[in-house]
Amino acid sequence: MTAPVTEAIKRYPLPALSPAVRTRLLTVMPWLLLSLLLTCVVLAGLRYGATPMSWLGVISALVDGLPGVNLNYHSTQEALVVRELRLPRVLMGGLIGAGLAVAGASVQAVFRNPLADPGIIGVSSGSALAAILMIVMGDRMLIGWLADYRAFALPIAAFIGGLITTALIYRISTMDGATRILTLLLAGIAISALTGALSGILTYLADDQQLRTLTFWSMGSLGGLSWQSLWTAGPWILTALVVLPFFCQPLNALLMGEQVAGHLGMDAQRIKKVVLTLAAVAVGASVAVAGIIGFVGLVVPHLMRLWLGPDHRRLLPACALCGASLLILADLLSRTIAAPAEIPIGIITALIGSPFFLWLLLTQGKRGGIS
Repeated sequence: MTAPVTEAIKRYPLPALSPAVRTRLLTVMPWLLLSLLLTCVVLAGLRYGATPMSWLGVISALVDGLPGVNLNYHSTQEALVVRELRLPRVLMGGLIGAGLAVAGASVQAVFRNPLADPGIIGVSSGSALAAILMIVMGDRMLIGWLADYRAFALPIAAFIGGLITTALIYRISTMDGATRILTLLLAGIAISALTGALSGILTYLADDQQLRTLTFWSMGSLGGLSWQSLWTAGPWILTALVVLPFFCQPLNALLMGEQVAGHLGMDAQRIKKVVLTLAAVAVGASVAVAGIIGFVGLVVPHLMRLWLGPDHRRLLPACALCGASLLILADLLSRTIAAPAEIPIGIITALIGSPFFLWLLLTQGKRGGIS
């Protein structure tokens, strides 16, 4: 039983229940709450937007057409809005939020530093540079038979750019078969600065229409997501979400140091390489279809760690549920606050994440700081 659960039992006793039942209830309660939160934000994301709809209309649009179901409480326009616009957007938003949060928790375990972020391994900066290159120079690069794949060029370029940058940083930081965390961190900062400078040059060369695309893309948006985006990037993110939980025990061991992991019979180098690659895949695929979305991979693992403790067997699933809920909620706010216009979702996540992160730094500073 984790320490937070034990403290909860002492602080909120349930005299009508036996100790075993109380323990079981408090152990299951976080998953019930997180699942309920995700269900609520998914339904809200399907109902609210520029086109107002009723709950009955949303449910009817979703289930009509199933065998034996014919509610018929929705119009053709409402069915189109729910099935073709909002449903893929909500599903993809949930996948991206879960992927960013789980990748953040995994990277923090590898670095043994709760301030680490997926962007620190170069995924976001590499993806951004490749995407900006495609936006600005795409007309000159996509000639001949490549012009037929123009619709897929931007997400593929961003995805490949993130993976190449991550591989480069990992190669620089690996010496004599050992990955040095400090070198990897500094290499990530240096490469991010270099890609940022190159992105600045390309931005300077962009025209007005390209600048508008660059600005909206760099702040993140789920507005352009469709079923095609889900089939393109979804499998990559889902692969990381499925595989990373199998590394919960190694990640727990890495929290105590590489030597401890080695004494337990684990190959620390292989574990770090696989975990960072999976994190790069999740973040790269997310950036490729939705742009740069900050704070999810940093704040959600912190929040879940404070609530459930550092055990990754509980932390990673909780991060997936909370990250999905947070991003769907942020997207709902981005398209309803100034409807029918949309605020870039990166602004919403920053407004939500920054105050929490500052509060976290202040509270942790009073307890001795974050190391």
